[in-house]
Amino acid sequence: MRALGLDVGSKTIGVAVSDPSGTIATPREVLTRRGHAEDAAAVAALVRTLEVRDVVVGLPLELDGSVGHRARQVQRFLAALEPALAELPGSPRAWTWDERFSTAGAERALLQADVSRARRKQVIDAAAAQFILQGWLDGQRRKDMSKEAGS
Repeated sequence: MRALGLDVGSKTIGVAVSDPSGTIATPREVLTRRGHAEDAAAVAALVRTLEVRDVVVGLPLELDGSVGHRARQVQRFLAALEPALAELPGSPRAWTWDERFSTAGAERALLQADVSRARRKQVIDAAAAQFILQGWLDGQRRKDMSKEAGS
């Protein structure tokens, strides 16, 4: 079960991908935003190439959990992405994941790895996508384990 993680910003989209077993997320690239339709087509092309089953999009909720301006922007992107995914073989699904603090978490990890400021600026969006995707993968694993325990 390969999954793709997205950190959708106003200028870029950070992309991360999981290994085929759906265990570990790895930063992949940063896409430059070109508008919802073109961005959705670019993500759909990655989904097809990488044979992805799930696309996890970080939803930037407000600190109190409410949907603010940034989250509404991501929801508009999702409205363009879902039909693009539906046209692909296997109909990959789009999921949202609460991404509060993902960029801060990614920044801390990059600082701990002693990544230079210039390099951090280049990779922060993909690292944030990795943080989002890894959280979702871990959540799926916990859900699967609790199902098995309840059986």
